[in-house]
Amino acid sequence: MIVFALRRFLGFAATLLVAAAVIFWLLDLLPGDPAQFILGINATPESVERLRVQLGLDVPAHQRFFDWIWGMLGGDFGLSYTQRAPVGELIWNRLGVTLPLALLAMLVSVLVGLPVGILAARRRGKALDTAVMLLAQTGIAIPGFWFGMLLTLLFAVTLRWLPTGGFIPWQEDPAAAMRGLILPGLALALPQASILARVMRTALVDVTGQDYIRTARAKGMTMGEAVWRHGVRNALLPVLTILGLQFAFLIAGTIIVENVFYLPGLGRLIFTAISERDLVLVRGATMILVVAITATMLLTDLTYALVDPRLRQGSGA
Repeated sequence: MIVFALRRFLGFAATLLVAAAVIFWLLDLLPGDPAQFILGINATPESVERLRVQLGLDVPAHQRFFDWIWGMLGGDFGLSYTQRAPVGELIWNRLGVTLPLALLAMLVSVLVGLPVGILAARRRGKALDTAVMLLAQTGIAIPGFWFGMLLTLLFAVTLRWLPTGGFIPWQEDPAAAMRGLILPGLALALPQASILARVMRTALVDVTGQDYIRTARAKGMTMGEAVWRHGVRNALLPVLTILGLQFAFLIAGTIIVENVFYLPGLGRLIFTAISERDLVLVRGATMILVVAITATMLLTDLTYALVDPRLRQGSGA
């Protein structure tokens, strides 16, 4: 297990380094002068030169890259040109919205998707199974932002149970803050719950035909007991991989949903930085997304090894 974890940590570090290089060089190699791009075509040469010095563009690119990496290791992501504030501080303030939103969406998708998938597998080939899979396919096909607008029309405009958008800080009113995340959380959770239901159903159908299920039945267990005690755990192995991918998608997918519901999260911060040509902020916020996604995949791999002993034995060998 130690060797397996060490390999994964080394892969995690290498992935971050490659991602940082790609992000830096893609933004650095934009056509034209980055300072001119930020200020626009009507900027004077003097203002462009001042911004070049402020952004550190007067030093070689490789030196700027290593300075950026070293600064991030110390928590310094640079200074936002448009908001005149440290990028790390801006990101930290927005994570208080994005992370709870992604966690809420993940929780809803698990609580809905896994039981629905198990139910469909138990009724395989019957009308309930067909209906559940049809609904799951529909949920996958529906865009999250469009489903969010439907939820807003129903629960916010018609029933007036929830706010249409905006966000009240946690320190002012935690209950109101949570209410502001319910609709966007449901909008993000729908396609993920549909995917989980289909994967869980397929995985459980596969394991119910295995010898250990037949042995459990021969010992006197009902089909439901055999599936719950022996089948569900083995069926969770592919589901864990999907969960890791889904949480990574939820973090990145908040960009659209946060703009639909006007939430001051990391996704909206990136959208605003792009529209305002704040390349320093775009670079730092994108790197934070990469770190969150890569860390999620690392935790998924480690969890997979804990559930499946064959990976631990293979790494030890």
